[in-house]
Amino acid sequence: MKLDRLALRNFRNYERLESSFSPGVNLIVGDNAQGKTNLLEAVFYLSTGRSFRTRREMELIRFGSEFADLEGDVTGQARQQSLRALLFASRKPRQLFLNGVKKRSHGDMSGILTTVLFCPEDLLVLKAGAAARRRFLDQALCQLRPRYEAALPEYNRILKQKSKILRDRFENPSLLQVLPEYSHRLCQVGAILISYRARFLKSLEEEATRFHREFSGGKETLEIPYRTVSTVEDPFAPLQALEQALFAHLDSHHGAELESAQCLTGPHKDDFDASLDGLSLKSYGSQGQTRTAAISLKLAQRELARRDTGEEPVLLLDDVLSELDPGRQDFVLNQIRSGQVFITCCEKDRLTKLGQVLQIQAGNLIL
Repeated sequence: MKLDRLALRNFRNYERLESSFSPGVNLIVGDNAQGKTNLLEAVFYLSTGRSFRTRREMELIRFGSEFADLEGDVTGQARQQSLRALLFASRKPRQLFLNGVKKRSHGDMSGILTTVLFCPEDLLVLKAGAAARRRFLDQALCQLRPRYEAALPEYNRILKQKSKILRDRFENPSLLQVLPEYSHRLCQVGAILISYRARFLKSLEEEATRFHREFSGGKETLEIPYRTVSTVEDPFAPLQALEQALFAHLDSHHGAELESAQCLTGPHKDDFDASLDGLSLKSYGSQGQTRTAAISLKLAQRELARRDTGEEPVLLLDDVLSELDPGRQDFVLNQIRSGQVFITCCEKDRLTKLGQVLQIQAGNLIL
């Protein structure tokens, strides 16, 4: 799988850009604040239908412009296809196109361009709060499982509506009549999320453990157990059993939710831990151990995507190598000898030999 061409209009600081890329390593170089990360963000948006930096699409549109236009030509499964996204500064909803045909949602374009993003924030994901690790899971699963990509926004929508009912019921007690309906639906969709997350984390742990053992010389064993609602004894159980377990936990928290006016239970509270030889990395891991484990997770994510699609996903390394010591840099670089890779950095000297170099200056490609 590879991105052959990218064309941008009014995206971030790019007024116009059109470029073709190497099927191997593409080194995006330039000073800070020139647009290197913006280019990777555009590739990621075409791949996932979302930004990895903001939830507000208005921020993706060049200042003073009425729209942004992103186009990409992708080769995968011996077939070339085109992706396009039009974003509008007005309240007009975005428009998505696959091979020139308008699509209702990005789920209809899922799997055309699969990417794995690795940015400096990912090095801290195992030390950060649970929300960062849920984002990691959601980004990975939304690309690989269309049903998950459809279920996640539905769950968040129901969660938002139920939260509003809990807040507003003090002024409008009649809202409590519809609360059971929202709780039931939340459990139904939540069961789907738990099922996919449990299976993904099990496979991710297998691959991440292998990468981590290779890097540590077999001295450390990495584990990433899944933590979800306590009444879910077996996250691999059928959906109906998961739904019942979720409802049991929700029912036990019914009074607390009414009192606090918050949704206190469900997969929106999920997390996964990371441990080395049984010791939590978050509590006891050194910076070096934590970064090595984070690298192992990202390499494992790439391997799972390759296994799932039958092709190497496009790897996006956003200034992450500069955050690593030489030993960890070499470990990452030795693992990316195949497939298409985009690497952003300020200094190109050590990496120039890896592949094609593209110089970015003030939102322009310098040839």
